[in-house]
Amino acid sequence: MSSSPSTKNITFVRPAYFILSGFIGITDVKYYYVFLFFVYIVSVMGNTAVMGIICLDHTLRTPKYIAVFNLAFADLVGSSALVPKVLDISLFDHPCIPYNDCFTFMFFCYACLAMEALNLVALAYDRMIAISFPLHYQVMVTHRFMFSLIASFWLLVSSLLLIAVVLLTRLSFCKSVVIKSYFCDYALVHNLACNDYTLNVVIGHFLPVLILWLPLLFILLSYSYIGYALSKVAAVQEKLKAFKTCTSHLSLAAIYFLPVMITFAMSAAIHPNTRLINMSLTAVFPPMLNPIIYVLQTQEIKVSMKKLLKIRRRSKITVKKAILK
Repeated sequence: MSSSPSTKNITFVRPAYFILSGFIGITDVKYYYVFLFFVYIVSVMGNTAVMGIICLDHTLRTPKYIAVFNLAFADLVGSSALVPKVLDISLFDHPCIPYNDCFTFMFFCYACLAMEALNLVALAYDRMIAISFPLHYQVMVTHRFMFSLIASFWLLVSSLLLIAVVLLTRLSFCKSVVIKSYFCDYALVHNLACNDYTLNVVIGHFLPVLILWLPLLFILLSYSYIGYALSKVAAVQEKLKAFKTCTSHLSLAAIYFLPVMITFAMSAAIHPNTRLINMSLTAVFPPMLNPIIYVLQTQEIKVSMKKLLKIRRRSKITVKKAILK
């Protein structure tokens, strides 16, 4: 796909910067950015708290919570890569982003978004084995296995996105440097090129299938298998108890995938600004809600929080008594 037959003769142009237009024609849009800032603060506090609880409580250092820790880490990095830059561009009127910074920005935004989907795969696998093969769980889901799985996910995502980003550097941007988005969107960037970007289009269609739709398919299949395994259990109380352990993960999956599916399904029919708002909310809401859901719905974390708060209260009382003496 190229702009014209004569593009081969066009001088290669690598601009010093791109311009992120953000939302165009929306009145009082700054209030929306203030809202994004509030969401970001809650996200940072929540994910930092979850990571801290898992680190401090040795009872939570299980394979499942390795994946939960990594989910919180990916959410924290992803939010920190996206929101502060969006606020700097929009609230402080700094729409220009240097060429290399744009691609770095793109890499981290997409990497953390993809890792969230793959983390949900790891958690789905953990629940499937725990419910369907409880006697073999300790053997099949070990610390080493979960570390290896998470590391392989990071390696896969980093390698694929690095290739995708590097391939953008072969493009010549002689038409425009204005990206009609709030971040360096891969498709919108390669569409600005005036030489052949067919390979980038192929990659742009391939990556969502590999790091978004295949994880969703695996999660759906794993819960189908969980449903089949639970259908063989006679006691209703046991079924409910087993299903209750999945509620937090199912909530995370729904919060992540449903907005993405709606955005993809309606992207051609909705206004560009509406699409951008949907995309921005899809990027910032799951990182904010994930720790809240785990704190509210996961019994182990609630118990751990109570235990850590008791220890802190006791230490304060001990210090006060020592000072009074």
